[in-house]
Amino acid sequence: MVLIQMDRLLALKSFVEVACTSSFTQAAENLKVSRLQVSRHVKEVESWLGQRLLHRTTRKVTLTEAGSEALVYCERILDEAAAMESLAQIRQNTLAGSIRIATPIGLSQNLLIEAVQGFITEHPNIKIEILASDSFAQLVDERIDIALRYTAQPADNLIARELMTIDSVICASPAYLEKNSAPKAPEDLSQHQCLVHLNYDDWEFDDGEENRSIKVNGQISANELGTLVNAACAGQGLIRIPCDLANPLISDGKLVRVLSNYNLPENSLWAVYMSRSYQLPAVRQFIDYLLTQWQDIRAI
Repeated sequence: MVLIQMDRLLALKSFVEVACTSSFTQAAENLKVSRLQVSRHVKEVESWLGQRLLHRTTRKVTLTEAGSEALVYCERILDEAAAMESLAQIRQNTLAGSIRIATPIGLSQNLLIEAVQGFITEHPNIKIEILASDSFAQLVDERIDIALRYTAQPADNLIARELMTIDSVICASPAYLEKNSAPKAPEDLSQHQCLVHLNYDDWEFDDGEENRSIKVNGQISANELGTLVNAACAGQGLIRIPCDLANPLISDGKLVRVLSNYNLPENSLWAVYMSRSYQLPAVRQFIDYLLTQWQDIRAI
C-alpha cells in the first residue's frame, strides 16, 4: 500500500467526495465538515499534484481530464486505507459503529435479518438500523450507508458491489391449484388470476429455444411484494417472486412451483452506496460479510 500523510488522506477524501457528488456543499455535508474546509482540501490536492482537477462554475462542478485520472488513484488509496483500518479493528475486536441499511421488505424478513444476526454476534459493538421498503431510498436524504437493490445494473452515479444473482419462479398455493389446473405453458396464464407488482405485468420466459413476454393480469396488484406473497399463500393467485423469498415457502408447503420447464430472466442483488471515500470500516466489513454468506440462490 502507498503510505501517505494523514492530512493528505483527509484531503483526498474531500476531493473524491466532491467528484462523486459534483458539489462542494454536498461533499461537506457527507463528510460533516465545513464547505470551506472541503474547498481548502481540494486546493491542497491540486497543489500537491500540480494539476487542476475540477472545473468550477456557479452551477456545477465537473472533473477535468487530469481529475478523472486522479480520481481512480485517489479512490484506490482510500480503499486500501479503509481495508487496513477495517482489518486492524477486526483483529483487535474493536469494530464498532452504526450501519443504516435500506432494503426491500421481503429481503429484510428473510436473508438480511439472518445475516444481521450473524454479523452482530461476531461484532457486538455494531448497531444496525434497517429501513424496509420496496421503493428506492434516497441515499443522501435518508442518510443511507448501504442500499440493497434488485436490479440488472445500478445507476452510474452509485458505487455498487454485486452480492448474488437470483432466479425467479412462478408459484401458487396448493389451495389455488386444487381449484385451478396448473398452467402448462406461459400462454395459459391468461386463464389465471396473477398477482402483479405494479408496473411489472409483463412476465418473460425462456424455454431454451425462444424468449417470450406474456402480459398477465388479475384482480389484485400491489406496490409491495410482501403483500402479494401473503395473497398467494392465501390462495388468491399465481405470483412471480425471487427464489430467496420462494424457497422457504416452497419447503414449508405454502407454495408450489409451476412452469418449472421455463426459465425466467435472472436478476442481481447489489449493495449500492454513494462513495467509498467516507465509508466506515463497519460498513465495508458488513458488505464483505454479505458476500461470504450469500451464494447464488437457485430454485428448489
